[in-house]
Amino acid sequence: MKVVLATCNLNQWSLDFEGNTERIIESIEIAKARGARYRLGPELEITGYSCEDHFLELDTLRHSWESLACILKGGYTDGILCDIGMPIMHKNVRYNCRVFVLNGKLLLIRPKMILASDGNYREARWFTAWERGWTTEPYILPHEITELTDQRKVPIGIAAIATMDTLLAAETCEELFVPMSPHIHFGNAGVEIIANGSGSHHELRKLDTRVALIRNASAKSGGVYLYANQQGCDGGRLYFDGCALIAQNGEILAQGSQFSLKDVEVVTATVNLHDVRTYRGAKASRAVQASKTEQLPQIDVGFELNPSHSEKVLRVNTKIDPHYHTPEEEIALGPACWLWDYLRRSGAGGYFIPLSGGADSGAVATIVGSMCQLVAKAIREKDESVIRDASRWLEAGETPDILTDPCVLANRLLYTCYIGTENSSGDTQKRAKQLAEQIGAYHLNINMDGLVHALQTLFTRITQKTPRFKVEGGSYRENQALQNIQARLRMVLSYLFAQMLPWVRNREGTLLVLGTGNVDEALRGYLTKYDCSSGDINPIGGISKHDLRGFLDWARDNLGYTALSEIVDAPPTAELEPITETYTQTDEDDMGMTYAELSRFGQLRKMEQCGPVSMFEKLVQEWEHLPPREVAEKVKRFFRYYATNRHKMTTLTPSYHAESYSPDDNRFDLRQFLYNVQWTWQFRHIDACVKKLEAE
Repeated sequence: MKVVLATCNLNQWSLDFEGNTERIIESIEIAKARGARYRLGPELEITGYSCEDHFLELDTLRHSWESLACILKGGYTDGILCDIGMPIMHKNVRYNCRVFVLNGKLLLIRPKMILASDGNYREARWFTAWERGWTTEPYILPHEITELTDQRKVPIGIAAIATMDTLLAAETCEELFVPMSPHIHFGNAGVEIIANGSGSHHELRKLDTRVALIRNASAKSGGVYLYANQQGCDGGRLYFDGCALIAQNGEILAQGSQFSLKDVEVVTATVNLHDVRTYRGAKASRAVQASKTEQLPQIDVGFELNPSHSEKVLRVNTKIDPHYHTPEEEIALGPACWLWDYLRRSGAGGYFIPLSGGADSGAVATIVGSMCQLVAKAIREKDESVIRDASRWLEAGETPDILTDPCVLANRLLYTCYIGTENSSGDTQKRAKQLAEQIGAYHLNINMDGLVHALQTLFTRITQKTPRFKVEGGSYRENQALQNIQARLRMVLSYLFAQMLPWVRNREGTLLVLGTGNVDEALRGYLTKYDCSSGDINPIGGISKHDLRGFLDWARDNLGYTALSEIVDAPPTAELEPITETYTQTDEDDMGMTYAELSRFGQLRKMEQCGPVSMFEKLVQEWEHLPPREVAEKVKRFFRYYATNRHKMTTLTPSYHAESYSPDDNRFDLRQFLYNVQWTWQFRHIDACVKKLEAE
């Protein structure tokens, strides 16, 4: 028995009820046009996933019902079973729900049983998990829905939809990731089609975990598994990376894009349910468990997923190999799509980057260049939504065809500026100019020595003291202060030029300043508070230095920016101190640790939940090339700097989230920012361990 099933990626936007409703309707219409009789949508698709404390507002619930009413009364659910995600309050308790609708009527409200409450997720702050097991009870519908559907109540709880030809049930996002997933019970209870409406964000190298779980879910006891996801930036740091999937009996049948500028992407597959029954029937051990499974409530529906009157010959989808992007491609595509969503939805006139000629700011500029290439490609492919959003960079009399050249587009929305001092080198100035030209950016060179000297003169005139750099005999405090003057002035200049450059070019709007600090420098606190690493948003703030260097190598060869060769080869340097014959400032020397060591510190601290002692215990075994005392000093140095600079994380520029050890205090890394920087108890324990190891 063959049926056509549809799932989708939707680029929803939190609280954009009008736009979200239109995208849901468009996805339903596309699914129907392809012959699908069932359509699955992402988690909380009506509101957008990232509403956060807006979920506490009754207005959000009210508008969700209004949105659903628009879908119902438009006749869009006629002839197709739709599974829609929205928040619902039942008996004064808020639930994250799936709502099944067909032919303009509600069939079932299915609340989420297991909430995501770690990492980036705080669902338990806004919702309550359904803990009444495999049961349903009546839900009294809002008055406006009752008037529309003639239904006073509908079941709420955990149940299967029993069509005339199969059983279908849903789980939601996190429920796939836990050991006792609902799909295990569903499969044993005879459910043949399991659907998961999700809101899963992108992290580097994460997709293979998701695909493996979906394959396993359908392989263990057979069945069809559909996965829908949000795709895009819906208002926060996360980028939801789509990749809608349809699997059957452990094999992938269809896969959507992981990164795309499309607002609506529908994925369909034709499956043969006889294959599910054959697969299950061959597993005797499964049959024993299934025969003892607790009964699952069913909602009987006089509707067939495979209408017997259909004369169309359906070709069943065969298995495909899932597609994975390399980490370098993920960096090129994920942050680029996130930047496009942010730019088009913020209404800003473009982006401004203080381009230093180094790897970090070069990576940010390259990601914007990648964004321009994606937009230009979408315009060439006649993507109407992209053309509509990009049209505001057209001048009078121009057609969108002119923006099919990514350099033309970049020249209109990307502004870069090399802000140098007497401590800057000609090499970095040249590298910045070459990269800007290859991307197509509007580029300026600025020397701010006059501003720096003016501030130094002001300080000396008021205090009668003249600070000196380290190489001139100055103290650590003097050296840092003189560097910070330059760093913070770059931020001030960045915002001045970001606000005024469109005006200079007779264009509308202002620019968003892009931050250029990577995740490792944030972890170490190797940045000046409110310096040029600050900005409105930061596309690389969740990406390690190691991954950024790999990305720049890839971008040189695949995006055509050959100027990146010299940028990758150059040692990272802040260029804030005078260069002498015997001294050249480098980042790793300044930090007292390598970027590779920083990444490992970050992974152990956040992902493996290590304090100073347990981190030392792990590293003293991993880093066998170093004596225990040196490992101990490195661990202590990291935790001292981490504690000293933790306050900087409270003002960290909102960053694209790509790495699990991000120190972003605002949402992800919930730790205090005032520490005892001596770590006396912990470090004393490490010292004792060192003595013991040295005595062996």
